[in-house]
Amino acid sequence: MKKIAIIGSTGSIGTQTLDVVSQHPGEFSVEGLAAGANADLFVEQVRRFRPKTASVATKEIADRVRPLIPAEVKLYYGEEGLVEVAAGTDAETVVTAIVGSAGLPATLAAISEGKHIALANKETLVTAGHLVTKLARQKGVSLLPVDSEHSAIFQCLNGERMEDLERLTLTASGGSFRDLTREQLRNVTVEDALKHPNWSMGAKITIDSATMVNKGLEVIEARWLFGVDFERIGVLLHPESIVHSFVEYRDGSVIAQMGTPDMRVPIQYALTYPQRWNSDTKRLSLAEVGQLHFREMDFVRFPCLRLAFECGKIGGTATSVYNAANEVAVARFLNREIPFLRIEHIIESVLSVHKVQADPSLEEIGEADRWARETARSL
Repeated sequence: MKKIAIIGSTGSIGTQTLDVVSQHPGEFSVEGLAAGANADLFVEQVRRFRPKTASVATKEIADRVRPLIPAEVKLYYGEEGLVEVAAGTDAETVVTAIVGSAGLPATLAAISEGKHIALANKETLVTAGHLVTKLARQKGVSLLPVDSEHSAIFQCLNGERMEDLERLTLTASGGSFRDLTREQLRNVTVEDALKHPNWSMGAKITIDSATMVNKGLEVIEARWLFGVDFERIGVLLHPESIVHSFVEYRDGSVIAQMGTPDMRVPIQYALTYPQRWNSDTKRLSLAEVGQLHFREMDFVRFPCLRLAFECGKIGGTATSVYNAANEVAVARFLNREIPFLRIEHIIESVLSVHKVQADPSLEEIGEADRWARETARSL
């Protein structure tokens, strides 16, 4: 039986992870669940999956849910709770499905305890890739990608020699506004932005898909996951989201991973690797799809992706600031404080006044993150 813990259990990836667990009764033991503020769903999950340890965002929520869950469940809250669920259980693998940089301390704690990481929290590597990958190597821990693009590359690299690798290409759906001009983007609404054409995701990542920040974060994550420099990472617009990503080798061979857009497939692969288990997901019929389309990425149309490449090449705290400024800008857009195009303006404005620190410590990353958030809120 595979023992797992999930931080971010009530989010999109967390709920789909529990869908995978439900598809394989008796194969998984859920040792820990950490959620945010969705108390009702959290209570339902704890009652159903009976983790030994659980956590919520605040003490107030913890006090409210305590009478509603089994008495034997150890209940925590806040950052301490995330760490307890990630590092303090018997789980062999921790699914890091929490959104944003808040998942970093818990992920580092889990790695320190020798737990494998099924990584859905791309911000962990974006903000502290040098620290996370170094610690994982020291502890002999696997970082197993959950994002469909990184899972695709991971699968395309299986059995191949890294010295034969020439280039990685991440595909991008283009998000809700892929066919709109810059002028048309001026008046788009929150509701418009949340209508992703292919994937069912949380609000923040759906907005990131529309701005292409999500792909920028994935580019930075790919650099750390696969040890490839940015000059050998490309992005291609692929509206159908059938080819999840592909790898080119020095002999000219291209290996791609394809499938219907369903996050449960890469989630399950990360949990069962190196095995492949049965799945009830819809099978891909290329005859039914008929045609696949690809377009070169337009960095003028999607300036947030250009900024991600620039920050990745600069390194240090630049990527942390990019991520933090975006998190604040997206929250402000979702709260209807700013228009859609203001997101990219805030990110670029914060970066323009940031003094980059090379090879930052965890404390320095935290300081840069806080500074970026305060600056982004002030604009």
